[in-house]
Formats: sequence, C-alpha cells, structure tokens
Amino acid sequence: MDDTGLLDIANELYALPFDEFMAARTAAAKAATDSAPGLPAAVRALPKPSVAAWAVNMLAIHQPDILDQLAELGERMRAAQSSLDAAGLRELARERRTLLATAVDAARSVSEQQGRGISDAIASDVERTLRALTADEGAAAAARSGRLLQALSADGMEIVDLDGTVAVPEALKVARTARPPARAATTRAAGSEKKEPTTAERTVRPPAEKPRLQAVRQTPRPASRPALEKAEAVLAEAKAAEEEASRVAQERREQLEDAESEASRLTAETQELRTRLKAAEEQLERARKRLETTSAEAKQSARAADKARRSTVLAQERVLRLGNTRD
Repeated sequence: MDDTGLLDIANELYALPFDEFMAARTAAAKAATDSAPGLPAAVRALPKPSVAAWAVNMLAIHQPDILDQLAELGERMRAAQSSLDAAGLRELARERRTLLATAVDAARSVSEQQGRGISDAIASDVERTLRALTADEGAAAAARSGRLLQALSADGMEIVDLDGTVAVPEALKVARTARPPARAATTRAAGSEKKEPTTAERTVRPPAEKPRLQAVRQTPRPASRPALEKAEAVLAEAKAAEEEASRVAQERREQLEDAESEASRLTAETQELRTRLKAAEEQLERARKRLETTSAEAKQSARAADKARRSTVLAQERVLRLGNTRD
C-alpha cells in the first residue's frame, strides 16, 4: 500500500468541516480504487475524529502558531523540571494558564468558522488535550499533525499514551526524551561506567520490592540538597496543578450558577408564555363565537333588508298603478 498516498488523503480528510468527513471519506476511498492495492480499504478504515479532536485539528491547520507556542512552552517546562527550577515552574504554570485560555478561545472561534460550535464540555476536552501537548513531546506531535482522533490527557509526570489517538501514526516522528528520575543520581565512582537504563527498560523492569519497615530509620538522615530541590520542584508543580484545578472548579461553579439562573429565568418565562397562550386561546375562542353569532345576525339582517327592499318596490308599483287609474 502507498503510505504516502494514505497520508495525503488523511491530511485532506481531517482538514474538512466536521460534518463533511464521512461523505468525503467514502468519495476518497472510491477514487482510490485504481490506486495502490489496499489503499481504498485503508482510507475507509480512517476513523472519524471526536468533536474535541476535530477542534484541535482545526487549530493545527488554521492557527498552527498557537500550538507551536504551547509546544515551546512545554519544552521550557520540562527543562525547568529537569533543572529543579521551582520558581521557574511556578512562573511557567501561570504562563500556561494564560496561553491555554487563549488557545481554547481560538479553538471555539475557528470551529465556528468551520461550521460547528463547541460546547463547554467539548471546550474542556480541548483544554485537556492542549495541556497534554505541553506535558509530552509525543502529544505535541500528535496535536500538531492535524490528524488527531481523540482528546488527550496527561498528569504532567508520565508519557502520554498515544495508542489509537492519531490517524496514520507511523507518520509521526517523535523523539521523546526520558523524564527526569524521581531521585537525584548518586555520584559515580571514578573510572566506573554504568549504563543508564532506557525508558522501555524502566517501564518493563518492575521495581525491587522492599518491606515497608526497611525504609524506616531510627535516626533519619538529612535529605541531600539535590533531592530537596527535586522535591521542591515537584511540590511547585503540584501547587500549580492545584491552583489550576481550583480555578477550573471555580469557573465550573460559576458556569453552573449561570446555567441554573438561566434555567430559572427560562422556566418563569415559559410559564408566563403558557399563561399568556392560554389566555389568548380563550380570547380566540370567544372571538370565534362572537364571529359566528355576528355572521348569523348579519345574514339575518341582510335577508330582512332584502325583504324590505322588495316590499318597497311593490309599494312603489302600487302607488304608480293607483295614480294612473285616477286619471
């Protein structure tokens, strides 16, 4: 199968307005019938993205500079974490909040321009995906590809699982860097060389099991400076995450209050409209009855007037006859 051809078709499909994807995919698969073997089936197998993923794709296509800024910010945050820069992490966390708010607004705008607005719930998924973009190089590559299929999620400490989240994943070229170790590395003995385990080895190799009591010491040793700095950096990131979670929770509370207020207003307005409608229906019924009565009376009056006109004509004819006879 022609992987380049599939990638080109995928890029075109995932750049379309959300509601046009299915029809365009069918047309593209049909058009690829005479192309490389297996290409039509591969095109038909391209999944339709979620609305949140589609909104991020629209950002990647129409405003890629925003995702570039978030990816660059993520690099600086990882560098600050590696260097145990607690103050820098706090400042970068504030910068990320501002940039994420701007990015979500941009996603709303570009989605509406492409024919589909996004709800607050979808906007939350978009923000979660963009936050993951700043946490991991792979997530950044997936979001910036324009072929995202699902919203992404990351807690800021672990590599984002990209399985099934991007179309034509083999086209992503990601050089992920390993996360800094949980503890500061000890100084190696002079002349000794110890190979650092790879990310995959650290993932596969289970940690050595130690009894809990083995970690308990009668006389605690003072923490080393690097370990303390590492703990401070992790604490700073945790505080930043707490502040962000509190901000989001406050926003959701305010949105809930607004929604409840709006629902109460609309309920009262609906009740008022129903009352007015009932009164209008009663007035309409009375008007119809008056119309029927008036119509019958009008017909009766018309008949009486016609009869009176005939009587007048007959009386005039009689007067004329009597006048002529007298002469």
